[in-house]
Amino acid sequence: AFGDSLPEGYGAAREGSYPAVFSKLTGIAVRNLGISGETTQDGLGRVDDAANLKPRVVLLCLGGNDTLRQIPRETTFANLEKLIDRFHREGSFVVLIGVRSASLLRDKNDEWFEKLAKRKQVLLLEDILDGVIFNPGLMSDQLHPNAAGYAKIAQRFADELSPHLSRLR
Repeated sequence: AFGDSLPEGYGAAREGSYPAVFSKLTGIAVRNLGISGETTQDGLGRVDDAANLKPRVVLLCLGGNDTLRQIPRETTFANLEKLIDRFHREGSFVVLIGVRSASLLRDKNDEWFEKLAKRKQVLLLEDILDGVIFNPGLMSDQLHPNAAGYAKIAQRFADELSPHLSRLR
């Protein structure tokens, strides 16, 4: 799980992060390489170390901090494309995890994630915070889930990835 505070599990104990819960639900070992505050540019700075681990699967979750810092969407998605390409060079199966834009009305990142996933032929799990973000009982603050929120995310991911789990093992 490569990304920012969401894979890291900010707002919950490390064992309550979605990668940890996903691992428990599926029996698939998941290494959590989430770092709070990271942008896609930061991810490019450490992608070689992660790719050199030769992961079979990468759960790629970045872009939220780019939005918060008002980094142009074109830059964010160009960086995500480079990250996918780097993991692909190591033969990794990449699962791209969608991250909401700052818009409360319509998520403007959705179509960008869809286009990138189609272009790079990666699996897309849309909007990581769907069903969690506007539920105060599932959030530790305005941006981060609590343990219950991460558990809901992990369950959704396990359900959505179930047809692919044999490839992920």
